[in-house]
Amino acid sequence: MSWDEVMPLLWPATRETLYMTGVATLFTAVLGLLLGVLLVITERGGLLPAQPVNAVLGVVVNIGRSLPFLILMVAIIPFTRAVVGTSIGNAAAIVPLTVGAIPFYARLVEIALREVDPGVVAAADAMGATRREIVGKVLLREARPGLVSGLTVTVIALIGYTAMAGTVGGGGLGNLAVVYGYERFETKVMVSTVALLVVIVLIIQAAGDLVARRLTHK
Repeated sequence: MSWDEVMPLLWPATRETLYMTGVATLFTAVLGLLLGVLLVITERGGLLPAQPVNAVLGVVVNIGRSLPFLILMVAIIPFTRAVVGTSIGNAAAIVPLTVGAIPFYARLVEIALREVDPGVVAAADAMGATRREIVGKVLLREARPGLVSGLTVTVIALIGYTAMAGTVGGGGLGNLAVVYGYERFETKVMVSTVALLVVIVLIIQAAGDLVARRLTHK
């Protein structure tokens, strides 16, 4: 297989990978942030202590993080079909990608929020700030560098997940690597897909580090 034949295959596959990663990241950022905030504010001594709720959320997050992604994809096939009507393709892959990434990012959000100086929270409370204001204007604001760094790590993990999703018909660079690089022994395709994934990861990591550094200095 010549490079002239390989190159037209790479762009559609790259576009599919970026599409799956982008949509899954959007849902993960919103739902993972919400879940992480709930884990922090419902803990003992939190802004809205509710130990039973916190315990249930903790169990859900731990289970979600402990399942290997391939097993998760298979386990939630009925749910995936109920959401998008199929278990194969880019749209179908987004469901397990999101489900797998939400608990991962939620823990990173929890860690970032815990690193906020308790004195800042206490000062806001003493000045009469509401719980919503403390969460939005203190906790989330002060934790922005950590939240961005956590999201960067999550996006990179999602890219790895998309590659695994491609092995079972999810599309993208993973599917291209399996169909052409592995099953047809096309070394050029395999090398190209790996190189593209590495480049994408490096770009995302650099962008995430840049944003986190700028937020740290503000």
